[in-house]
Amino acid sequence: MVERICTEQRRKCCGVKMSSVPEGKKLVRSLSGLRMVPENGAFNSPFSLDEPQWVPDKECPRCMQCDTKFDFIRRKHHCRRCGRCFCDKCCSKKVALHRMCFVDPVRQCAECSLVSQKEMEFYDKQLKVLLGGGTFVVTLGTSEKSETMTCRLSNNHRYLFLDGESHFEVELSRISSMQILTDGASPGENDIHTYTSLLDSHYVSEGATSRASGMLLHYKPMGSQDTQQLRVEAADDKKAASLWLAAMHKAAKLLYEARDQ
Repeated sequence: MVERICTEQRRKCCGVKMSSVPEGKKLVRSLSGLRMVPENGAFNSPFSLDEPQWVPDKECPRCMQCDTKFDFIRRKHHCRRCGRCFCDKCCSKKVALHRMCFVDPVRQCAECSLVSQKEMEFYDKQLKVLLGGGTFVVTLGTSEKSETMTCRLSNNHRYLFLDGESHFEVELSRISSMQILTDGASPGENDIHTYTSLLDSHYVSEGATSRASGMLLHYKPMGSQDTQQLRVEAADDKKAASLWLAAMHKAAKLLYEARDQ
């Protein structure tokens, strides 16, 4: 049962100053720990994952990893990421779990802790790159006209903002496919790194290690069911653009995984 923590509880129990609570967010307490979540759940980051249902204690007489029988000495512990039941030895690590918005590191099993540790790089490094933005030559649809624009991820992670002489945005949840293009690649060639049909498909291909030079998106604009194409290509600073595209490549993988869980 998740409950709203009142203002005074935030100050007394959490040691959180009100000025440090991000606008539009609230602290909530769940069975697993404290989380900082949007006031309106509809505005969750597309990278976020819901808390899992815990395996009921009565259905778990033994550790689900090492099969040790639980007793008064060997207590049951639930992994905050997968919800399965383990002994202390198999679920002793406390690791940051950004995708569930936990304030502090939480207990996770060995398998889940490794996944969460890998994701920390995205939140510590690549997400900052995406928020900072990159400069690209942008072509909308099949138009022959291109525009130099800054492309960046919105602070709530829900949109790609494109700013130049004009401005428009793409909602990540409405992206149907994404292709990261490498040097010398064009759509249809074998060395395109593709996350195809993020909304509908279970197919993901990793691609090689060539430097990313552009991105091809297919998405449905708000209020429309027609698919629009958007192509962005590195402008003058190709190294910075490549870093931004590599971060977007990782973001696409997290988006795919979030929709599959």
